[in-house]
Amino acid sequence: MRVIPAIDIIGGKCVRLTKGDYKQVKQYADNPVEVAQAFEAAGIRQLHLVDLDGAKARHVVNFETLQNISKATSLDVDFGGGVKTRADLEKVLKAGAKQVTAGSIAANNREEVAQWIAAYGADKIILGADVLNEKVMVSGWQENSNIELFEYLEYYQQLGIQYVVCTDIDKDGALQGPSFQLYEKIQKRFPELKLIASGGVSGKEDLVNLKSQGLYGAIVGKAFYEGRLTLEDLTNI
Repeated sequence: MRVIPAIDIIGGKCVRLTKGDYKQVKQYADNPVEVAQAFEAAGIRQLHLVDLDGAKARHVVNFETLQNISKATSLDVDFGGGVKTRADLEKVLKAGAKQVTAGSIAANNREEVAQWIAAYGADKIILGADVLNEKVMVSGWQENSNIELFEYLEYYQQLGIQYVVCTDIDKDGALQGPSFQLYEKIQKRFPELKLIASGGVSGKEDLVNLKSQGLYGAIVGKAFYEGRLTLEDLTNI
C-alpha cells in the first residue's frame, strides 16, 4: 500500500482543517516546499497537494506552490482544488503535476470530466469522492451535491477511471480512525478500483489496518503534522 502524505494549502502556507471546516484551520509550516523536500529526503515518492483556497474559490489559487514543489523535488504530485476547466487541467499538468484530482467538477460537470479522461487518459485523472453520509460533497466540502456515492463511482468506472480518493468528511482531521466500513463497501462493489483512503488516520495502526484491508493507498495529513506518525513510519508500513 502506498502511503501518500498530504500538503493542504491556504494562503501559501501548509495547514490542516478539521472535518473540512475552514473555521477550524491550523497552520503547520510557512514553506510547503521545505515540507515536500523533507518527504522526498525520507524516501517518499508521492504527494497529495490540495489547494484549499482554490477548492473554496472554484478556481486554482495556489498555482505557484505547485510550481515551486515540482521544481524543487521529483515527487509524483497529484493536485486538487479549483481545477474546473480543461485550461486549468492543462496548466496544472504543465506545472509538474503527474495527476489531477477531479472532485467538485466531477460531480457538477460530468461531461467536462469525461472529455478530460478521453483527451488525457484515465491514468491522469484521480476521481475525488468526498462524502458525508455516502453523499458526494462539493465546493471545498461546503455543499451537498445530493449525488449517491455508489452511482457516482459506477458512472466514472464505466468511463475508465482507475484511481479514486475517497474522503469521509466526518472523519477528516478528527484523528479518530479512517472509515474502514465505507472502504470495505466500495471494495466489494468495485474491486477493480485503485482505492485511496483519506481522512481520519490517527497513527501507524490505522495504516497497518488499511493495508491489511487491501487498499491501494492511504493519504496521511494531520496525524503526521501532530507527531503521531514519523517520516520513518510513512515509509515502513
